[in-house]
Amino acid sequence: MSAASLKRLAVAVALLATTGIASAQDLLIRNATVHTASARGTLQAADVLVRNGRIAAVGSGLAAPGTSVLDAQGKPLTPALFGGVTDIGVEEVSGESATVDNTLALGANAADMQVRPEFDVTLAYNPESVLVPVARVEGIGWTLLSAGTRAGGSFIGGQGGAVRLDGSLDAIGPRTLFMTLGGEAASLSGSSRAAQWMLLDQLVDEVRGRIPADSRFALLTPAGRTTLARYFGGGGRVLVRIQRAADITRLLRWSKQRGVSIALLGAAEGWKVAPQLAAAGVPVFVDALGNLPNDFDEIGATLENAARLHAAGVRVSFSQAGDASHNARKIRQLAGNAVANGLPWEAALAGLTSVPASSFGVGNEVGSIAVGQRADLVLWSGDPLDVASVARQVWLDGRAIPMRSRQTELRDRYLRPGGDLPRAYPDAAR
Repeated sequence: MSAASLKRLAVAVALLATTGIASAQDLLIRNATVHTASARGTLQAADVLVRNGRIAAVGSGLAAPGTSVLDAQGKPLTPALFGGVTDIGVEEVSGESATVDNTLALGANAADMQVRPEFDVTLAYNPESVLVPVARVEGIGWTLLSAGTRAGGSFIGGQGGAVRLDGSLDAIGPRTLFMTLGGEAASLSGSSRAAQWMLLDQLVDEVRGRIPADSRFALLTPAGRTTLARYFGGGGRVLVRIQRAADITRLLRWSKQRGVSIALLGAAEGWKVAPQLAAAGVPVFVDALGNLPNDFDEIGATLENAARLHAAGVRVSFSQAGDASHNARKIRQLAGNAVANGLPWEAALAGLTSVPASSFGVGNEVGSIAVGQRADLVLWSGDPLDVASVARQVWLDGRAIPMRSRQTELRDRYLRPGGDLPRAYPDAAR
């Protein structure tokens, strides 16, 4: 595509986001390379029709008289991407405790450990967090809020859920229970990973009434029993942060015996037990930039983790370790890096769209471009897994989202020529 064509496309999407069309929910996007992230695969020179915020049709030569039309000029169109497991909206500044709501700590030491699976971090979600538009302009339309663990808590962090970055207050879909096992959680379980299995078995006994609720040994509140009974009965997904192959094998055995539906987060050594994970139908969320061990649980870390898991038949998605909230944009880099190390391109895109959506029970709402889905879409300048490409326009429920954030506003302010006042002042250029 010529520079002139690119400029025309940029002007078109800018007008779309700054005129009355921005508040509309009806739209026809023509002539796009549509990566549906569904069984239909990639459609060349295809059209997508949006009616009332939902996808009404996907095909060629669609007609919609009276509907606003955007010519994509062959550029890639994808579902809005999954941002990974993050703290967007429940953590603003990690160093300021008043802005951090993602973890629960009720006990001062292991002896006072409080297991509170009923803790639901989504009740602290702030849709007006400055991190929301920062992620959104990068093509990210939704994320899974994490319920973390820290000193004074337990290795069961509580519940999180999927939130769309459209300004809505409430999470969508079912809740997910968060649990950490292995060396990372040893300090939360009597300084031994062996104790984690002991405690899990006790929790099962409590849920099934073999330990009375009023026992001095009980770890759960009545609400906690009700909550955990749902997950330990196979009625909800448990996302387990775990790394070492031996620990993963034990978790697979335990979850099968107890009827618990699990997904793995991290799984640096997951490739070592890939056939077992595939046989159990367990999705895995990897950090595809992890090529060196961070600790003794990750001795087998490799950049080929995602590719090897996929080759064995495991459904692979992505979530970065470290500062996933403030750098959610790196999720595309993770996927692209996995492709560079052997993961098929289509599988990498699915890892940013359909795989997490189906894993967390929101596949009927987001994660693919299909009739009936929410019109959460992104038009890209080029390959969405290439960090040199950018999101030209994001739509959520068919509404064009303003492509600006606090970061872009600060960039623009400091790029302006200075005047009588320093450029830090908004009126400095006047």
